[in-house]
Amino acid sequence: MTDEAMSPLRRRMIEDMTIRKLAPKTQHDYVQRVKNFAAFLGRSPDMASFEDVRRYRLHLAASGVGVSTINQTVSTLRFFF
Repeated sequence: MTDEAMSPLRRRMIEDMTIRKLAPKTQHDYVQRVKNFAAFLGRSPDMASFEDVRRYRLHLAASGVGVSTINQTVSTLRFFF
């Protein structure tokens, strides 16, 4: 993705991950998890409420996603917020 096409929110998240020295694969995974959360919400993830995160966790569990994936997603969203 080029810098021109990157949203300010994504750019900030990547900068924050760089500050924390997260590995490139971890950064990629975090961006994908937030992107999936945003798709679930149908709006920008920075506008999500606690209840939105809870509904997403229930959605993941109902979809048959493994516990480790749910836990990783929750960790990602904690980082994001």
